[in-house]
Amino acid sequence: MAAIVRTVVICFGLLVLFRLSGKRTLKETTNFDFVLFLVIGEATQQALLGNDFSLTNGLIVIATLLLLDIGFSILKQRSPMVAAWVEGEPLIILQNGRPLRDRMDRARVDEEDILEAARELQGLERLDQIRYAVLERNGTITIIPAES
Repeated sequence: MAAIVRTVVICFGLLVLFRLSGKRTLKETTNFDFVLFLVIGEATQQALLGNDFSLTNGLIVIATLLLLDIGFSILKQRSPMVAAWVEGEPLIILQNGRPLRDRMDRARVDEEDILEAARELQGLERLDQIRYAVLERNGTITIIPAES
C-alpha cells in the first residue's frame, strides 16, 4: 500500500512541478535540461521504490502509474477544466505583428523564439509579417502569417 501512495504523491507532485515550469518541447532541450531530466528520473525512481527493490514492488509502482495515466485520460475527456490544467491551453503570444509581452514573459518566450519558428515554418523574417504566433499546449510555436 505504501508503494501506491508514494507513486500517487510523486506523480501528482511531478505533474504540478512540470506544469509550473512551463511549456517546453524536447526539441528545445538544452544540455542542462537533459542532465536535469536524468537527475529527476533517478530521484523519482528512488522516491517511488524506497528501500524495496523487489519485483513485486516494481510491478505495483508500474501498475499504479498506468492506472493514473488511464484515470487522467478519462478525467481529461470528461472535464475541460482538468484537461486545461493537466495539458495547458494554447496561448496567443503575438498578434498582428505586436508581441504580447506579459504573455511572452509568463511563458518565458522571447522574440527570437517567435522569429525562429516563423523562419522555419513559414519563411518569414519579420514580426510584422506574422498575424498570430501561438504557443501550443506541447510547447511548439505555430505561426499564422499576415495576409499580404
